[in-house]
Amino acid sequence: MYKHILLAADGSENAVRAAKEAVKIAGLSNETLIDIVYVADFEKAKSDVLHASSNSALLLERRKKVQNAEQVINAAGIMYKVTILHGIPGPEIIKYANENQVDLVIIGSRGLNKLQEMVIGSVSHKVMKRVHCPALIVK
Repeated sequence: MYKHILLAADGSENAVRAAKEAVKIAGLSNETLIDIVYVADFEKAKSDVLHASSNSALLLERRKKVQNAEQVINAAGIMYKVTILHGIPGPEIIKYANENQVDLVIIGSRGLNKLQEMVIGSVSHKVMKRVHCPALIVK
């Protein structure tokens, strides 16, 4: 069974739906750990730093982004941890998943239309193509 599940979270409803699926899968084993991963995007990080009053306030704001997913997992009594990375979300999630040999990646889909996905690409699509483990996209 999956012992280490990476749940990519960004504060969206899609991430909450992904958390619910992660709980279903993790609930099949007492040994499963869900690693909630939030990536502080470089493009948005500058603005976040400028508006934060301190480093602890900045960390608190970033933790709020995963709060809803964290509540879903905590309510189910599943072991979890929160990991905050810095960089571009797709590549950072891929790097973390591959380096930490996670067993499963679960990520929510933003629901881009075909043109948007073709032009800008989606994080979930990039992750699916490049992680070295099974991955689940939740719509």
